[in-house]
Amino acid sequence: MKIIKLILLLAFIVAGILIYLEFPRLNIISGYAAKNMCSCMYEAGRDVDFVKETDNNFPPIDIAKYEIDTLQKTVTASVYGMMERIAVYHEDLGCQLLLKGKKMPQIDYFPTPHNCPLETYYPYGQEDPKDSLFPEIQYDKLNAAVNRTFDYPGKDSLMTRALLVIYKDYIVAEKYDEGFNKEAPILGWSMTKSILATVFGLMEKQGKVDINATHLFPEWEHDDRKNISLNNLLQMSSSLAWDEDYNHISDVTRMLFLEPDMSEVQLRKKLAYPIGKHWNYSSGTTNLLSRYLRDQFDTHQEYFDFPVKELFDKLGMSSAMIETDLVGNYVYSSYGWATPRDWGKLGLLYLHRGNWNGEQLLNESWIDYISTPCENSNGAYGAHFWLNAGGVLPDVPKSMYSMQGHQGQKVYIFPEQDMVIVRFGLNEETEMDFNWMLKGIMEAFE
Repeated sequence: MKIIKLILLLAFIVAGILIYLEFPRLNIISGYAAKNMCSCMYEAGRDVDFVKETDNNFPPIDIAKYEIDTLQKTVTASVYGMMERIAVYHEDLGCQLLLKGKKMPQIDYFPTPHNCPLETYYPYGQEDPKDSLFPEIQYDKLNAAVNRTFDYPGKDSLMTRALLVIYKDYIVAEKYDEGFNKEAPILGWSMTKSILATVFGLMEKQGKVDINATHLFPEWEHDDRKNISLNNLLQMSSSLAWDEDYNHISDVTRMLFLEPDMSEVQLRKKLAYPIGKHWNYSSGTTNLLSRYLRDQFDTHQEYFDFPVKELFDKLGMSSAMIETDLVGNYVYSSYGWATPRDWGKLGLLYLHRGNWNGEQLLNESWIDYISTPCENSNGAYGAHFWLNAGGVLPDVPKSMYSMQGHQGQKVYIFPEQDMVIVRFGLNEETEMDFNWMLKGIMEAFE
């Protein structure tokens, strides 16, 4: 009996230590679970069980429990009955994660509804594209390459949800996993960063921003941060301190799950290196740029409307939306939604060097800018776009560049091949070999 009591006592002590060590992290776990469940349900139309079994079915998020209020459109998540977090959905803003003990703030402005040309063929509308046959494509080989990214012997965890191959403006291959289709919006995660870069490109074309501008924020005027340029921020080379670690309480998890104003975390950071001499991937930088964009408009309504009217509606991206933080900043780091076809349109805008159906939306020099490697990135990064200039994908042209997001969201742009490839999934490089995927697709083109 004494041995049993001792074992129970030790188990109790160990459990107490684990709870003590992990308790702060529970806030992040329940916050992620509530926010992602809310967005997947109300933004993407997925049911609770599907989200539990897919989007939120990975450790430690899979230990969360949920309470759903479909009338109020809220999701409450907790871990072992502790650290409840609530996410609230608003049709025009997406889901916002409330801070503990705080109510949803009053918001008096919302993005203008889409006004897109729909009744024309893709990509300039939403009608199914006309059938086309290209003699240079081996269609059996192409379809086999697409199919094996969903189901391949020995690789049962590729977890591809959607794959689209667009060639010379035509969709030549398209496949969806069960539960998805051409009308289902999917979260792009960090591909949203490339939307931000595009908004800056639109502003630059219209003469509203200068990427060499410095003195960006009043809070930086009393130290060397006043010399940080927009170019430094767009290239992730500001040299501001930042910790992009999703496994612990870090700068990025604190920003996404504990801050009402997501731009504040990076704004408060000090320089860790000389400006422009250190490359460091930072979601905080992107949300700081979102704040800078907001400051360029006279009203918050104009800031909300600009990407809708000047980008999404021009491209006919009728499904596109970007969720906001609690003070109304677009979360350009992480929370952009659109159907795979609409994400493909954004890729086509770059493939066509900023021209859309005869209208030059971006300066051609902007395309060169975002696809030119920045210093100290080993050829892997431009300006909020990922590059293959360093040959990280050895069987893919070095001229290819891409939008990339968490869990394997990709839009690949192939300038020399006149091609855009869109892939969505639930995994990372460890389970999906993207060099293998792209090589297989490209081998179908003579």
